[in-house]
Amino acid sequence: MGNHLTEMAPTTSFLPHFQALHVVVIGLDSAGKTSLLYRLKFKEFVQSIPTKGFNTEKIRVPLGGSRGITFQVWDVGGQEKLRPLWRSYTRRTDGLVFVVDAAEAERLDEAKVELHRISRASDNQGVPVLVLANKQDQPGALSAAEVEKRLAVRELATATLTHVQGCSAVDGLGLQPGLERLYEMILKRKKAARAGKKRR
Repeated sequence: MGNHLTEMAPTTSFLPHFQALHVVVIGLDSAGKTSLLYRLKFKEFVQSIPTKGFNTEKIRVPLGGSRGITFQVWDVGGQEKLRPLWRSYTRRTDGLVFVVDAAEAERLDEAKVELHRISRASDNQGVPVLVLANKQDQPGALSAAEVEKRLAVRELATATLTHVQGCSAVDGLGLQPGLERLYEMILKRKKAARAGKKRR
C-alpha cells in the first residue's frame, strides 16, 4: 500500500489551505502505523505491507455531537534507511503521532532514541506529540503508562505537549480518545502562539 515516491514530502502549497490539520505518523517499522491509518479511514482492520515511502489520507474525526475535525495524515515508512526522511515530512506539521508496538518491548529503546531525535529537531520543537502504544490486543503488551516510562516521554522538551494512549489497530480501541487529545494539544499550542504574537 505504500507509495514509492520516498522523497515526496508535504509543502505548504501541497496541503489544503486552512481545511485540515496536518499530522505526521511515524515510528519504527512494523509498529502498525499504516494499519492504524486505514482503521481510521475505513473503520476496519486492513493488513498492510511495509510502507516503502508514504501513505496519505484525509480523515474526519467526530468531536462530540455533529462537530468534527479533519486531519490530513501522512504515514511515513519506519525502516531505518527511511528515518532520515522523517524531518522532510514533519516540517510545519501541526502534530506528531509516534506509534510503537507495545507488545515488542525489546525495541522500545530504539523507539526512544528516534522519538527524542525527531521531537528535538529544530523544526519540531514545541510540536504536540501523541504516542500510540499499539497492539494492546496482544498478550503481554505494555500499558500506556509503562510505554511512557520506557520512552522517557516526560524528558521531552518542556514546551512539548505530550500524551500516551494505548490503542489497537485491530479493533480501534483508544484511537478516538487519542486523536481528541491530540486535537486539544494542537489547539492549545495555536492559542499560545497567537497570545505570544499579541504581546509583541
